This record gives sequence, structure tokens and C-alpha cells, in this order.
Amino acid sequence: MQRKHAMPWLLLVLIALPPNSATGAGKPKAAAAVRPPEEALMKLARSSNAFGFDLYQRLRKKPGNLVISPASLTMVLTMAWGGARGETAEQMRKVLHLEGTPDEVRATSGQLARSLQDPARPVVFRIANRLFAQASYKLVPAFQEKTAAAFGAPVEPLDFRKAAEPSRIHINQWIEEKTAHRIKDLVPRGGVGPDTRLVIVNAIYFLGDWENPFYSEETRPAPFHLSASEQKSVPTMNDMGTHFVAHRDGVTAVELAYKGNAMSMLFLVPDEIEGLAAVEAGLDAGKLEAFVGALKPQYVSLSLPKFEVNPGASLSLAEDLKALGMSLAFDPERADLTGIAVPPTPAQRLYAGEVFHKGFVRVDEKGTEAAAASAMGIPAGAGPGGGPSRIVVDRPFLFLIRDNASGLVLFLGRVTDPSRR
Repeated sequence: MQRKHAMPWLLLVLIALPPNSATGAGKPKAAAAVRPPEEALMKLARSSNAFGFDLYQRLRKKPGNLVISPASLTMVLTMAWGGARGETAEQMRKVLHLEGTPDEVRATSGQLARSLQDPARPVVFRIANRLFAQASYKLVPAFQEKTAAAFGAPVEPLDFRKAAEPSRIHINQWIEEKTAHRIKDLVPRGGVGPDTRLVIVNAIYFLGDWENPFYSEETRPAPFHLSASEQKSVPTMNDMGTHFVAHRDGVTAVELAYKGNAMSMLFLVPDEIEGLAAVEAGLDAGKLEAFVGALKPQYVSLSLPKFEVNPGASLSLAEDLKALGMSLAFDPERADLTGIAVPPTPAQRLYAGEVFHKGFVRVDEKGTEAAAASAMGIPAGAGPGGGPSRIVVDRPFLFLIRDNASGLVLFLGRVTDPSRR
């Protein structure tokens, strides 16, 4: 029986007020059938990619394997941005590299989500959004309606005030279900509390196989260089065929397509065994476009390790987002999120709390399985003649999973040791 490969991704935002605030939420409207021009989709993809690489420049300092989803982070933060006002909104816009009005960005986000879920693609890509609101907490109708129209997010009432822990468990169970049980306990104990008023959740699920799968009988142990002085034997897949390849700036880029060629995985392998840090330091959205633009079909013999990145704990991203320039949203005395809910007094204003994020990715002969989750708390062709070129991925490398039509980076990460999660 053929094993399927899932790539779910989920993101959520927790929004809270101090105790004793008024509460309430209504029903969402159906998603609007707005179709922005294709250039708008590509512009939004470039914005998401730029933000993702900015964030990655901070996260890359963490040791070991790593994976994030710029696309999902952008989506959930954009939902929150739609309810920000004044300088708070401007800071968020700059950090997210967004262009256009909130209504324009929402319309484009909705269209991009629909294009990713096109049933004509021979892969499965599903997106689920939900607003978990404190029972009877009153949201600004325009925020609720526009978020529902663009992102299709229904409201589910919970009692954070009296049952914060059961509410946290319920949200985590919803996340686990939407990510095929790959992301568990995204929101840690204390991640929601009596002050929580709203949790905005985005879950993405991808299911696909390689356009040209590896033969499992060709997988065998091979050395992987952890450093110039240390190596270990890891299961390594082997293939001979035509792939899109580029060599530039001390890096070999090789692209593997998923069925239908709508999405692909790009590997960036440094020429130097200990060259990953330098490659990461110079990587941005422009450099990615240069690599993609340089890709040419080439007949190659490819060796690629099987790997799985599956961290146990969620990343906490609030401090990173503040450092990137989104500080006002996290300031309990200055944040302006009155487009989400109007506090009865200035002292009860909404402000951003912690942001949690967790990822999962697995690559094997059939394809890719991956998942990720985040939470933002807001308290209050044919080959050429001749022999193949040899590409051996036997050192720490980067990987990106992309939507080929828009250029959107769905997942971004690195593998420093294929034998570790």
C-alpha cells in the first residue's frame, strides 16, 4: 500500500484582555469570491518571504535542526494586523513587508489560500482557520466579518475566564487534529489564562509525493559530515535523473518537484562542509530569487539523506518579533488593537503576549511529510548526453518548500544532523 505524505501547518494568535472586561462574538460570513490579479499574489508571496527570512536570521542562531513556515506566520499575523490601528498597525505592516490596504491584503490572502487549495492540483493542500473567543466577548463586527470573509474563520466560544486549562487543551486538540496528529501541545501550560479573550488559528495541511520518487532499494548508509572533523553514517537515498540545478556563490541548489510540479522542495548545499552558517547569513528573499532564476535542467546522480525534524518544544517568538520592529503590539500600555475589540477603558487595552511556534518535517523516498504550529498570545525534461553530474548532500544544508506559481515559501529550515530530530 502506498504511504501518503502529509504536510500540515498551523498557526494561531491568542488575544486577551484583563479580567472584568465585556465579552461577545457573532457568526462569520461566507468567504468572498474576490480574485485579485496574479501580480498581487506574487507581491504578497514576496512580502511573506521577506518577513520569513528576516525572522530566520534571528532563529538561525539556535543550534540543531530547524523548521518554520513563513507563509503561515504571515497569514495569522496579517489577520491580527487587520485589527491593529495607528503606529501599532504601521509597525506590523513594516515587519511583515505588506503592501496595500488591509482590505486589499485580506482579499489577496484569501485568493492565495484558494489557489493553494486548488483541487485540480495532484496534491492535497487544505487550510483551516478558526477564532476561539471568550464566551460573550464582543469583537468589532467589521474585524470579525472581514476576517471570516477573507480567511473563512468561524467563531467558537470558550470560557477562558473560568476554564483556561480546559480551553488550552481543547485548542491543542483542534491543532493536533488539523495537523494529522503531528503537532501536539503547541500552547504550553500558561499559554492561555483568565485574561485570554480570543485565539486566532490557522492550520495548513499538505499531502504530496515526489514527481519522481526514489527507489527504496537504492537507499543505503552513507557518511554525513557534521563538521570537518566529525561524521556519522545515515540512511541516504540515491537517484539518477534530470533535476533543476544551480551552482553559485559557493552553493549548489537542487530542486525536487512534487507531483504536478505545482510545489517543490529546494535544497541549498554549501560547497564547504562547515559553510552553512555563511550561507544562512547571506540568505534573503532576493538571494532565493537569484537561486531559483539560475536553476537549469541537468542530468545528475543525486544522494540525499532521509531526515526528520521534530522538536519537542515550541519556539517562543515574541522577543524576535519585537526585535524586528513589532514592539508596540506587545506593549500593554501603548498597543492599539482597537480594530479587534474596543476596551471599556484604556487600561483594559488588548496587547500581544507570547508567540509560540513548532514545526515538523520528514523527507523519505516517497516524498515529504511536514507540520508546524504557532501561537501568538495577546493578553488583556530529458537529460543531456554523457554521464551525470554528481551531487552528494553529505553536509549541513538548507531546505525550502515552495509554491512554484506564486513563489511563496511554505516551509524554511535546515538540517545539521539527519539522525537527530
